[in-house]
Amino acid sequence: MHSLTPSSGVSLKSVRRAAPFRLVPTRLVTQCAYRFDSANVPNAAANASTPAPPPSLPNYSGGVGRSRADWQSSCAILASKVVSQQQDTQTAGGADNLTAVNGHKTLDLVPIDNLPRPLTITDLSPAPMHGSDLRVAYQGVPGAYSEAAAGKAYPNCEAIPCDQFEVAFQAVELWIADRAVLPVENSLGGSIHRNYDLLLRHRLHIVGEVQLPVHHCLLALPGVRKEYLARVISHPQALAQCELTLTKLGLNVAREAVDDTAGAAEFVAANNLRDTAAIASARAADLYGMQILADGIQDDSSNVTRFVMLAREPVIPRTDRPFKTSIVFAHDKGTSVLFKVLSAFAFRNISLTKIESRPHRNCPIRLVDDANVGTAKHFEYMFYVDFEASMAEVRAQNALAEVQEFTSFLRVLGSYPMDMTPWCPSRGD
Repeated sequence: MHSLTPSSGVSLKSVRRAAPFRLVPTRLVTQCAYRFDSANVPNAAANASTPAPPPSLPNYSGGVGRSRADWQSSCAILASKVVSQQQDTQTAGGADNLTAVNGHKTLDLVPIDNLPRPLTITDLSPAPMHGSDLRVAYQGVPGAYSEAAAGKAYPNCEAIPCDQFEVAFQAVELWIADRAVLPVENSLGGSIHRNYDLLLRHRLHIVGEVQLPVHHCLLALPGVRKEYLARVISHPQALAQCELTLTKLGLNVAREAVDDTAGAAEFVAANNLRDTAAIASARAADLYGMQILADGIQDDSSNVTRFVMLAREPVIPRTDRPFKTSIVFAHDKGTSVLFKVLSAFAFRNISLTKIESRPHRNCPIRLVDDANVGTAKHFEYMFYVDFEASMAEVRAQNALAEVQEFTSFLRVLGSYPMDMTPWCPSRGD
């Protein structure tokens, strides 16, 4: 096309108003504009002062058509073709559910109106008190303290009893359960070492903690008196927590350990053992038809057990609430680096809440040869440490980076919200 020149005698302003034409079919916007050559206008030089000819005159050249009607028709035809192609695209495929795009058929896998909602931080890092409709595994039978801890950690959950700690771990790994709630330490009996070993053996993550006051009761069958008892059975931790009180009660009886407290009550009731008592909770007495001979027989009224909540996936660490992080580490040159590891936390003002050592099963003995003395043999240890900081904090990340320099093995067991519920000593239900 030729451009307009000032000498053409045609009003440029009038051409710009007349040239654009728009047709809007659905979402299509077609804009056709063209210019005409002043040389095709007869006597353009002689009529420079006259207005520009109307667009309807058949004197245009270089456009879509020879006249305005021609290029309007061309635009309409183009628009109709595009609209027709869009309709064919929407209806193509039929029974085979294929969509035509640019003449090619493609699978329409996800309808645009049914796209999933994007995940948010709330979905990935739930609050500690969530848990409705979750399946939570615990060790013991109904009435156990672990069942109460599961209910405190996940209200309205479906509690799944397991006969062993190992089974509770496997229930989560095999997708039979969504979470597991297991004890790791007691204020009187100390650490439950079995669960510390299982934490290292399995690949579950600690996603929370819950502290449960423990209120022990001495249970027996209805009508049985304390003078008739010949033995008391319960979990080893429960027996240790009530040792002094049992002596004060004048019970000179044999004490036998079983798998769990509620299981002891169930065993006595199922076998109609009238010479045997069990140490368990008041809820266990209600479940198995036992009577309470003595209430609150723990040696310390502030007896409390700490449980951890385990899941297949970790929670995302945050800084908007108090967090705790649990790690385990070892070093192939013995315990000489322990001070350096602890200093990494002390220099950053990170409080440690627990230090636990366990023998290193894969390498239990470290040998040191001395030509003059002989061979020294030392135990190798794994160290479990809990500290009050979130892995989302820079100081915690720097501390672990320094710890990694001093150790041959380091694993983060979990970074999880602390239990911040109000504390009250154990008491009767």
